[in-house]
Amino acid sequence: MRQVSELNISAFLKQKIEDFSVAPVEFVRGTVTTSGDGVVRVKDLPRRLYGELLEFDGGVMGMALDLDENGAGAVLFDSADEVKVGDGVRGTGAVAEIPVGNNVLGRVLDPIGRALDGAPFEPERYYPVERPAPTVTDRRPVDKPMQTGILAIDSMIPIGRGQRELIIGDRQTGKTTIAVDSILNQKETGVICVYCAIGQKASTVAQVIKTLENGGAMAYTAVVAATASDSPAMQYLAPYSACSIAEYFMEQGRDVLIVYDDLSKHAVAYRTISLLLHRPPGREAYPGDVFYLHSRLLERSACLSRGRGGGSLTALPIVETMENNISAFIPTNVISITDGQIYLESELFHSGVRPAVNTGLSVSRVGRAAQTNAMKKVSGTLRIDLSQYREMAVFARFGSDVDPATKKLLDKGEGLVNLFKQGKSSPYPLSRQVLLLLAYSQDMFTGVGEKAFPAYLARFLAFLSEQCADLCEVIDETGDLPDDVKTKAEERFKAFGRQA
Repeated sequence: MRQVSELNISAFLKQKIEDFSVAPVEFVRGTVTTSGDGVVRVKDLPRRLYGELLEFDGGVMGMALDLDENGAGAVLFDSADEVKVGDGVRGTGAVAEIPVGNNVLGRVLDPIGRALDGAPFEPERYYPVERPAPTVTDRRPVDKPMQTGILAIDSMIPIGRGQRELIIGDRQTGKTTIAVDSILNQKETGVICVYCAIGQKASTVAQVIKTLENGGAMAYTAVVAATASDSPAMQYLAPYSACSIAEYFMEQGRDVLIVYDDLSKHAVAYRTISLLLHRPPGREAYPGDVFYLHSRLLERSACLSRGRGGGSLTALPIVETMENNISAFIPTNVISITDGQIYLESELFHSGVRPAVNTGLSVSRVGRAAQTNAMKKVSGTLRIDLSQYREMAVFARFGSDVDPATKKLLDKGEGLVNLFKQGKSSPYPLSRQVLLLLAYSQDMFTGVGEKAFPAYLARFLAFLSEQCADLCEVIDETGDLPDDVKTKAEERFKAFGRQA
């Protein structure tokens, strides 16, 4: 029996040896036909993938973005001057990838995963830069707040985990400040953050990183940077790379916040690439697929279903406008993709209202579904109060005499405007926000006056820390404002009023 078995094995091995054949492996090498401005055309290199990495002579890497029958148009990541007409090029068969994992936290990377902060690191794994968005069945409704720590936003324009909220406004109106403060506010929440700088000055990116380090936020933040000195290809790739890093944590069941700063420069980089590739221009010289450029990026933000781990990816894209023109091509595109916008106005900023949020043009399409019960109870009438104050303030300019009811409305509205003024890198926890708005409803800030307000608010915040610590603890733990806590808070506010 054993001899028969050995004969069968021997025959099987002989048959395998006879059937074995060595097929030659064909390496197709193309040739560069044109090269300039970081864009090359390649011939004799068929069957390429869109987004495939190409390797040129000398080790320079590029990416195929324009496919021909016999070749491709490609963009170079860097070292564009080293690629000349006649150089050889081969396809790698692989698309662009980015290292992901816990060891990217606290690091500064470029869009292809190279460390910009000096020290090398060992990647845990790689994700493709372009990944499909979660399907409808993979998602669940947004129902948990993403606290920014900014009173005006959390009370009137609430952001939910898994939402895409656009930050839009002219240059130098505080867009990046809002995004960075939102990252700083996640310190004790367990939320992972990713900051993506696109086309920013290197000095500006360094300042943001310094702010995050000073606030202790780099421990849970990864930075992906393609500065203004980088090639358009690197700027084009940056937000997709950052999103892949964020998706790794989302798929681990974590809550993630990602900031794209900013998508206006991203669109300009893509327009540059497209024009150099001789694609036909459309409105404002952007290519016809510029909407898809941002929609496929922002659709990757989601609140995943419990079956997919229950993680979330919240996006804060930033778009810069020119002369408050929100009807330009890129702003209208991104507004139509996102779930709301925070509109920052130059006039408010220069008049001292910071953050300069225009509550009339700002909206959250998730709305109060993403607010805690405590915030719902104290923020219901804020928009109406603010709009009534601004309407009355316009009429009050034309006449010196106003009746007592109008005077009270103006004083209360001025107190609310002053309350919404908030310094950089000083986010409020939920309990402070709730108690501040409760104090506003009790007219604690009415008639204080603009000049005296900062000192008064500082004393009131110190009072909350000293005399209302127990109430703050209940609000932070439960996310609610029970009647007994509300009653105790109102009694203590009266005592503060008598002391003041």
